[in-house]
Amino acid sequence: MSFKPAFVKSLNPDLSYKTEILSKYTMELEQIKSPADIRDLSVTELSALCDKLRQAFLVKISAHGGHVGPNLGLVEATVALHYVFNTPQDKIVFDVSHQTYIHKMLTGRIMAFLDPKKYDDVTGYTNPNESQYDLFTIGHTSTSVSLAGGIAKGRDLQGEKYNVIALIGDGSLSGGEAFEGLDEGATLKSNFIVVVNDNNMSIAENHGGLYSGLAKLRETKGTAKDNYFKALGYDYIYVDNGNDIISLVEAFKKVKDIDHPVVVHIHTDKGHGYEPAVENKERFHWSMPFNLKTGQLLNPDEGEDYSDIFSSEMMRQMKADPKVCVLTAGTPGVLGFTPELRKEAGRQFIDVGIAEQEAVAMASGIAKSGARPCFGVVSSFVQRAYDQLSQDVAINGMPVVVNIFAGTVLGMNDVTHLGWFDIALISNIPSWVFLAPTTAEEYLAMQRWAMQQTSYPVAIKLPGGEVRHSSEPVDTDYSDLNKFKIMRKGSEVAIIGAGTFFGVAEQAADLLSKEGIDATVINPRYLSGLDSEILDNLKTDHSLVVTIEDGVISGGFGEKVAKYYGDSDMKVSCYGIAKKFLDRYNHAEVLKENRLTAPQIAEDICKIIKK
Repeated sequence: MSFKPAFVKSLNPDLSYKTEILSKYTMELEQIKSPADIRDLSVTELSALCDKLRQAFLVKISAHGGHVGPNLGLVEATVALHYVFNTPQDKIVFDVSHQTYIHKMLTGRIMAFLDPKKYDDVTGYTNPNESQYDLFTIGHTSTSVSLAGGIAKGRDLQGEKYNVIALIGDGSLSGGEAFEGLDEGATLKSNFIVVVNDNNMSIAENHGGLYSGLAKLRETKGTAKDNYFKALGYDYIYVDNGNDIISLVEAFKKVKDIDHPVVVHIHTDKGHGYEPAVENKERFHWSMPFNLKTGQLLNPDEGEDYSDIFSSEMMRQMKADPKVCVLTAGTPGVLGFTPELRKEAGRQFIDVGIAEQEAVAMASGIAKSGARPCFGVVSSFVQRAYDQLSQDVAINGMPVVVNIFAGTVLGMNDVTHLGWFDIALISNIPSWVFLAPTTAEEYLAMQRWAMQQTSYPVAIKLPGGEVRHSSEPVDTDYSDLNKFKIMRKGSEVAIIGAGTFFGVAEQAADLLSKEGIDATVINPRYLSGLDSEILDNLKTDHSLVVTIEDGVISGGFGEKVAKYYGDSDMKVSCYGIAKKFLDRYNHAEVLKENRLTAPQIAEDICKIIKK
């Protein structure tokens, strides 16, 4: 169901229209310095405000990119929350927080949505450094109820009085922490309000039995006996039209200052108010800049990427072997599995919802049964399943295969989605074989071997940046573990370039050759172990070993090499990312700051060799 406000009919995305929008509404919206500025409005005026906020949001998001559908669906709820509750004294914790753009517009950051020069003044997530209204920096899912429950408990311990609201939805309920938070929150004998934003969607469609129960509640307008929240001990209110400001204000007024835990279940429309986002909810969960009238991307990326390579390869394997299956934790698009491919794969494609722990543990069970699972996951999200990687897979020796996407400094740059911790995380768990391909051809060979063998759990770190191809022959069997490959034999200095940065190692060697230094270049292939034979042989005619990796230096691959040479005369220089959190960084600048460019590495090597 779509609840479209009238203004959508007149949308025209050309530049003159954008100018008209800004000139017509900027003077009104820019006066909003805090939620207090909207609390004297009538409910009718609130409805008009929602339209204006939605239009300004669409102008920015179409030009800038970001999370589209989640924010469009929550405009009215965000306005109603700040209208009814006395924020910031009353506390709102947003789950994932990718649906807080309207919240930011109401809390002193409106110009970041009205002035193109200030578009980048705010992040896409809540950020306490921006505003006192943002309580946590959050980019992962299923956390809001636990965090808000903690605030409520702390409030009670200190004898204070204010409302605590956790907003959760957009698929977040499927995460295990969401249940844990709800389970504990129900025991609070004080004010605790959970707003469930039910838009019948995750990033893609919802998965899991829990959502069948929510569907029954929607169908019965909240009267179904099968009520997950009541079963946990919550009081319960249902709002059928969660994009109707009047209904929302009434519901929130009912629960304001309540003295016990309550769930307010609101049925919203993801993408509400913008027809392309309503019609294609998965496509518009997040988007690069797009044409406001048609919804088409302004600069579509038509280049080859590993998502397409992965999905093509796994479709081939699934068709050849019914025991092969692919798992995702709510991010099928990352894996290149479009709705059409998911339908074609049928039961061999498994979306467990946003629940990485479930995905890894289930994959272990699938492997135990004799079937062949492959879990595709974003680097930043795999850390959510650390215990399962160790306990359920490694200790039990299950031949689970994990493909790690966006595990690179060249990928997502939000502080909550950094992709450079996976080497330190996985390579230090016993039993795991962690592979780092350098080209598409090497990746395919590793993936095919990983899916065929049954001796080890195998993780493959897909390269970042542009897809590289090579006509060099690649091995098809990686059973002889931890065997590095010398790609160029030289002397004096050896450069070991792992995965993404193997190309940088080659470039650095080319620059060194111009300085009369003939460097050895090595593709380590394995991040979880060392080739002692090659490392020992380097001692005979090399004085320096350089490691380059697409990950944090601390606990990473290079440190293992440095430790190996610790009691020898071999000098070791490790290149990678410094152990720190960065937010919305510039890729090129970070590479330079960490001296990860070929000229910098070659310069450093020259200084050491020529001393």
